[in-house]
Amino acid sequence: MTMTTMMRSTISSAEIVDPTYARLQLDGGQRMGRKSDWDEELSRDTKQRRHNRRRRKSNADEQFMDKESSEFIRTLESSKGTGWMAEKKYKRMFTEIEEGLSGVLGDGPFEWVDRRVFDAVFDRLTLMSLYKLMKSGIIDTLDFPIARGKEAHVFHGTGESGSIAVKIFHTSNAVFKNLVQYIEGDPRFGGLRRRHRDLVDIWVRKEFRNLSRLEKWGLSVPKPLGTHKNVLVMEYLGTETTPSPRLRDVEVSDAQSVYDELLEFLAVTWQKANMVHGDFSPYNIMWHGDKPVVIDVGQAVVQSHPKSQEFLVRDVTRLVEWANKNGVNVELAEAMYDVLEMDLSHIDMKPEVE
Repeated sequence: MTMTTMMRSTISSAEIVDPTYARLQLDGGQRMGRKSDWDEELSRDTKQRRHNRRRRKSNADEQFMDKESSEFIRTLESSKGTGWMAEKKYKRMFTEIEEGLSGVLGDGPFEWVDRRVFDAVFDRLTLMSLYKLMKSGIIDTLDFPIARGKEAHVFHGTGESGSIAVKIFHTSNAVFKNLVQYIEGDPRFGGLRRRHRDLVDIWVRKEFRNLSRLEKWGLSVPKPLGTHKNVLVMEYLGTETTPSPRLRDVEVSDAQSVYDELLEFLAVTWQKANMVHGDFSPYNIMWHGDKPVVIDVGQAVVQSHPKSQEFLVRDVTRLVEWANKNGVNVELAEAMYDVLEMDLSHIDMKPEVE
């Protein structure tokens, strides 16, 4: 027997009789046989680690938002008139609608576009009104401001019907005291109380009802969508980024046809809706879709109002002045006659939508 043959025989015998060697061989074979099991275990472990990382990140995000929210409340406490937001119920209420109000916030969570605007417009009662309208689905978000005046700020918003205009009337502005003349004498709003907040609420309801009344007669006004206290929601006029211009800011190609359309508006308002606008001017008429749309009808009164005829003459006068400036030759007496005597047999009230 050669040396090589003897060595092979010895090794072969060792493999058979040495239990340690045999066990190593067996374990190694089992490990090799369970390679797919090991890969599966490794995959589960990797997934678990990723899940844990995501959970930690989510918790961190929640903690960050809680911290930011608390910081916001603390900053409000130092601002005049906003300490009420630290109260538990109001803090919870604001938290629920905060995302929807992001359009009136700046780059950071609590950097207001104009802090003075927030302090003047978004007081406790206003936020409560917005809360009601958001919970009812009429308002989804407030996106950006589009107009402001002595009585109100107007914001672009989104709602069930798409783009909307949200008009927020100021609750701390004494200008409404000068508007009592448009409310007193209107039988629809009897029992008037002269507290400022009551005047604001009545004015908003009045504008909503006036819009509804004019819209029923097919007149070109923004469609009213909802109201609560000092907040009025209506159809938005404009593009996704810019509101439509006012008539005073555009040059129309056919002033005669625009005059005729607006004259008929005044005639239908007086003869059919039994109302008068009360503040009819190019400033309160928007140019949308190549046609005029009349806005700001809060001061409109019914014919039985003691100053309705005075308001009608003033409205027609302003329309005639605009027409003359734009090359339309018309006299006030002629325009007044048309408003009072125009044949409107073709005008019918829109049927109720069920």
